[in-house]
Amino acid sequence: MSANPRHRTVAVNVGGVNVGGGHPVVVQSMTNTDTADVQSTVNQVMALANAGSELVRVTVNTEEAAAAVPKIVETLEKFGVRVPVIGDFHYNGHILLKKYPDMARALAKYRINPGNVNIGKKHDDNFRVMIEAAIEYGRPVRIGVNWGSLDQALLTRMMDENNALPEPEDAKTVTLRAIVRSAIESARAAEHYGLGKDHIILSAKVSGVQDLIRVYRMLAAEGDYALHLGLTEAGLGSKGIVASTAAIGILLQDGIGDTIRASLTPLPNGDRSDEVIVCQQILQALELRSFTPQVTACPGCGRTTSTFFQDMADQIQTYLREQMPAWKARYTGVEEMKVAVMGCVVNGPGESKHSNIGISLPGTFEEPVAPVYVDGKLKLTLRGDRIVAEFIAILNDYVDRRYSAKVGETVSV
Repeated sequence: MSANPRHRTVAVNVGGVNVGGGHPVVVQSMTNTDTADVQSTVNQVMALANAGSELVRVTVNTEEAAAAVPKIVETLEKFGVRVPVIGDFHYNGHILLKKYPDMARALAKYRINPGNVNIGKKHDDNFRVMIEAAIEYGRPVRIGVNWGSLDQALLTRMMDENNALPEPEDAKTVTLRAIVRSAIESARAAEHYGLGKDHIILSAKVSGVQDLIRVYRMLAAEGDYALHLGLTEAGLGSKGIVASTAAIGILLQDGIGDTIRASLTPLPNGDRSDEVIVCQQILQALELRSFTPQVTACPGCGRTTSTFFQDMADQIQTYLREQMPAWKARYTGVEEMKVAVMGCVVNGPGESKHSNIGISLPGTFEEPVAPVYVDGKLKLTLRGDRIVAEFIAILNDYVDRRYSAKVGETVSV
């Protein structure tokens, strides 16, 4: 578990998924399909849910998208996919929620960006209408501030106030404070209109790691609202993965954050589910949650000039992830299993002993044998060209014997 206690927040129920209030941190994602395209959106929501996303957000920006939402949710239910679907609204959410009540009912939560409604201006009717819809249909809202669409009137006012100080703060600090103030004032306005705190989640999205850490520490200090974490526009490939992991990981270690998303930019036709896997790995690395057995593998060196151990590690890791949907239904605790696939004698046996099950492959010029360790003890030694298949068979037997026990039972392996 995290070294620091969790920031105390009020629990919010989102379509049967509990966010905040000490519940496990929730993984969420968002589609990038045209929501009006029911088939494409259903397919992507299903893929994200199958990858482990516990909440999935869709864009609701047009009348066609609004009309499609009930069909999307109904189709998902027919396929047995019960993942809560969240509506992402900007600019015209007050119109769509009022005009399309079936859409408002079908969604599990509404995301409102205070920078794109008229809250803070002379009249905040648009924001109020959206909050009233949430109250009418018993739906929670995420009030999501983004520095790319921050309320400019609020920012200008705070900049003017800052400039009048004897020792003004720098512009970035004022901007971060404006983001926090926008979120808190919007939440309080929602409560004023009758929405309970147990129906409010806050987020404050920026694209810089240090900025995100600063803004969420400020936001957490302001109250006990449930918090959604994630960089906005995290970026492509390793940049997006590393930045998201650094920012989210530090905040979670601080005890801040109730639900997370890695907003990765996928390559054209890339797998949208990658962002789900990144979030799961962040939580599993911090020992906050377990989703799939973890494979320990060495990076390789001059002792491992063969790529066999790398290929085997990849095959085993893929196999474990593919088996998890079936294993999760049959076995208790299998997601916490640790597997080692090591490349030579230096750390191979030792690392294998630290895992539930491990194999130490022969390095360059080493004897062509591969000892297999189970629960810290040498079980047998493999050799020949069927090592991968034989190790998988041993692995399957271990899982079946170790994790098929009922909760509380122990099994000798």
